[in-house]
Amino acid sequence: MAHQWRFFRSGGFDQVRLDSIDDWQQLGSLDKKLWAALSCPVKGLEFDQRTLEYLDSDNDGRVRVEEVQAAVAWCLSVLKQPDVLLKGNELPLAAIDAMSEEGARLQASAQQILQNLKKPEAKALSVDDTKDLSKIFPADQFNGDGVVPEALAHDGEQRQLVRDILVSGFTSTDRSGEPGITADQIDGFLGEAKTWLQWREQGKQVELPFADKTADVHALVQTLKAKVDDFFVRCQLAAYDPQATTALNASSDDFANLSRKLLSTSEVNIDHLPIAHVNAEGRLPLRGGVHPHWREALHKLAEYLNEKNGQEELSLEQWQALNALLQPYDQWLNDKPKTAVSALGDERLQQILQGATIEVLRDLSIKDAAKKSEAESVLDVDKLIRYQANLRDLLRNFVNLEQFYHPKKTAVFQNGRLYIDSRSCDLCVEVLDAGKHAKMANHSGTYLLYLDCHRPGSKENRTIVAAVTAGDSGNLMIGRNGIFYDQQGRDWDATVTKIVEHPISVREAFFMPYRRISRMISEQVQKFAAAKDKEIETKSAAGVGDAAKTAEAGSKAPSTFDVAKFAGIFAAIGLAIGAIGTALAAVITGFLGLLWWQMPLAILGIILLISGPSMLLAWFKLRRRNLAPLLDANGWAVNADAKISIAFGRELTALAELPEGSRRSLKDPYEPKSVMPGIVLLAVLIIAVWWLWREGLLSQWFG
Repeated sequence: MAHQWRFFRSGGFDQVRLDSIDDWQQLGSLDKKLWAALSCPVKGLEFDQRTLEYLDSDNDGRVRVEEVQAAVAWCLSVLKQPDVLLKGNELPLAAIDAMSEEGARLQASAQQILQNLKKPEAKALSVDDTKDLSKIFPADQFNGDGVVPEALAHDGEQRQLVRDILVSGFTSTDRSGEPGITADQIDGFLGEAKTWLQWREQGKQVELPFADKTADVHALVQTLKAKVDDFFVRCQLAAYDPQATTALNASSDDFANLSRKLLSTSEVNIDHLPIAHVNAEGRLPLRGGVHPHWREALHKLAEYLNEKNGQEELSLEQWQALNALLQPYDQWLNDKPKTAVSALGDERLQQILQGATIEVLRDLSIKDAAKKSEAESVLDVDKLIRYQANLRDLLRNFVNLEQFYHPKKTAVFQNGRLYIDSRSCDLCVEVLDAGKHAKMANHSGTYLLYLDCHRPGSKENRTIVAAVTAGDSGNLMIGRNGIFYDQQGRDWDATVTKIVEHPISVREAFFMPYRRISRMISEQVQKFAAAKDKEIETKSAAGVGDAAKTAEAGSKAPSTFDVAKFAGIFAAIGLAIGAIGTALAAVITGFLGLLWWQMPLAILGIILLISGPSMLLAWFKLRRRNLAPLLDANGWAVNADAKISIAFGRELTALAELPEGSRRSLKDPYEPKSVMPGIVLLAVLIIAVWWLWREGLLSQWFG
């Protein structure tokens, strides 16, 4: 008989219930079209990271439907009491099916973990027990990764050799968390040590023309080589054409420019000058008449050459002969191996190669690697413990979205709570790229705030997006600050950097037309006032100038007053006022002609005429608010039309409310005094008098 699935409706779509083990056992047969999500990222979720890494079996950074199904099926296959998956945060060892081969292996590994934790009598394991892998895999025991840390070595000599190999750049991290070495790294170390010692042995066969000073002479020649080669080429050109000698030496302009400066021997602007005066004979003096930058180096070279053959100057042939003399030594230096093992010294390397300790370490690595299956079984126990504690929560955020729509729970993608502008926002999602995220998240139809968050006193930074689903957007703007609390309770300074605007509530839409009209009138009044202020300023400045001119040239006769012109203006103004008055009178007359019960309906009709379209449009848009684009922009593959209704939006965003039973004083000494009540009262009084006069009541009373 086919399994009878049960569904509940929330968020505008049917979601499968996973309340029984029977549901879990049949999860592999559930149509993928009924899953709330098809994949989710491994990073950025408020969920146990190691559990997600276990689920991501192909290490592609995503958890997919097949991987979730495989995890559930594996848990069911190794447990004889599968109900433990539905509750609790401890895995009873008795729940493991020891009758199966894999179950027996897991139970044995679980007992080994308890032994390592020094609690062999315990009957259950929890996530806290396996949180620190160094306690499960002590550094002084084999753990199957083939890495030999210092603690695994048997004596001081072995431990010293481990340290020597580590400082030589050969290192791996043991499962215990300690640095160590593998068999391959031991072989690599031996190879580099042999290469280094062979190179050192070859150096003993190289001729040293200057005995123990050969290295110093070679270094000096290498320092001078480019500049001396340049000098002899210039000399050859001077011999080829004597007229070129002046140009090949420093020009008078060069020295003229230098004469205006405060010079020193480190002056960089004279590096282009030849090392000595260019001459057709091609002789380089080593003592005097040389470039000040290179004088000391040439003097040292002269000392070495003087000791050997008494040279005080250098010809091209002698320079070439000197380079040829040093060429074998130069070649040997160029063949020097680039390795960090040289820091250990030749004597220590010889001792290592000739000793047996290195082979002991290799044997330890091989023995450690041989325990791979046992170590992986220990990791499987850790995986089973974490699946038992966390898998049910994952299913309620993946197969369905029960936790998201639950009034007292949070989904794995909700990273914390944002407080800003007298409200709190609970739908906060971590973002890696705000610009890229906003392009997709815009389709959610939700008002979104992108915020850069920084932890006070630390270098931690993160970016989040917060959905504003209740209230209005009146005081929300780029640059506003708030406080974000993550799920661990840590506070972050948050600053709005980007806003994606959409309707927030029907209430906001009701007042939107009036706010727009008010904003338009305010802007026009401000523009008019600014223009008039500018006009007055301009006229005042012009008037002062005209007054000065008038004082010099004498006053002109005043212009005559154009009565006809101003009469026309006043007539036009009168007609406009009359038309407005007639229109107002018609409206008021029509309104007062209504029956008393019709008047409120008329007012309501006018309000609906103004606010109705805005409210209706907002209502339709709010009904389309969808969670899927918000998560898809973060790497999810949401498979459902997960709505954020108006009612649910009020749960996700809470507005400031006074506590129940609070006492409130409405008297504000700094509240601006408004003249509006007086204006309204005067208008009502005028309308009442006009109506009494229209009905003839005034003539009856005062006639």
